[in-house]
Amino acid sequence: MTESKAMILGCAGKSLTEDEIRFYRDERPWGFILFARNIGDPAQISDLVASLRDAVGRPQAPVFIDQEGGRVQRLRPPIAPNYPAGSAIGALYRQDRAAGLRSAWLLARLHAFDLLRFGITADCLPVLDVPIEGASDVIGTRAYGKDPKTVAALGGAAAEGLLSGGVLPVMKHMPGHGRAFSDTHFELPTVDTPLEELRRHDFAPFKALSHLPIGMTAHVVYSAVDPDGPATTSERVVREIIRGEIGFDGLLVSDDTSMKALSGDFPQKAAAILAAGVDIVLHCNGVMDEMAGIASKTLPLSGKSLERAEKALSYVKDRDQTAETEARAEFARYFEAVA
Repeated sequence: MTESKAMILGCAGKSLTEDEIRFYRDERPWGFILFARNIGDPAQISDLVASLRDAVGRPQAPVFIDQEGGRVQRLRPPIAPNYPAGSAIGALYRQDRAAGLRSAWLLARLHAFDLLRFGITADCLPVLDVPIEGASDVIGTRAYGKDPKTVAALGGAAAEGLLSGGVLPVMKHMPGHGRAFSDTHFELPTVDTPLEELRRHDFAPFKALSHLPIGMTAHVVYSAVDPDGPATTSERVVREIIRGEIGFDGLLVSDDTSMKALSGDFPQKAAAILAAGVDIVLHCNGVMDEMAGIASKTLPLSGKSLERAEKALSYVKDRDQTAETEARAEFARYFEAVA
């Protein structure tokens, strides 16, 4: 089998162009990611997912999506219900812990039903960031709460819900995006918080769930660790914090390289990410010239990164026996608006 390159790529529209098919065939990305621009009717989604896998000749190539609930949800009615944001799950948890944990699991299990019917096999969830007062609302209501224990508990339940439904969870954004005072889609934030407080507050949920198979980095500078570069391109943050203190030895994926927070052109971004020890470069917007730049500096998966990728794909076994109709009815008892 031809080796896959250490990258996950998007595509421009609802079906692949001949240029995209040729590019994916030649450059062999390990996986793909879908956005709202790629979503039409059910048959179209299934056809697009199948054509992505056909292009690289790998029926098991992972296809990712951001399906959280709230404002970050790529599948919308009539394809999937509008689901509540993480903060709504957190509010229920504060009233009734058992109900909160169950609803977090159920929501993720429903995501798995929604995604797998189209062949989408990985969800960029749970969000394990712990926001502080005054931080950018780029995380905001996406977070389960403002204390690490709540976030870890609900994030763990969500991850188990996805896994029970045969979908890979991707925890984000390591080692913590909750203190960022600007939106990384547009600029690079710097966090000047002392390391001990970062350990107590920001890193804690990721450490609690460090056994999960895939994590995504944050485009955030942590000056107490490395004042010169964001986690995504910082060898020190990756080695000392993510791999070291947090203890995560799963597959580490960059946040989107088409966001404005990272400096340099696309070949420079890809090279810096891989040099830092991140396993996979993510590029989402489907712009061909940008993807070509990423591909130009991305090598085939090998060594420890290849091991982590193979282990991640083997993490999901058989789906459980949950009945979809019953799960939807149970979830509606917690959140009737999305029944």
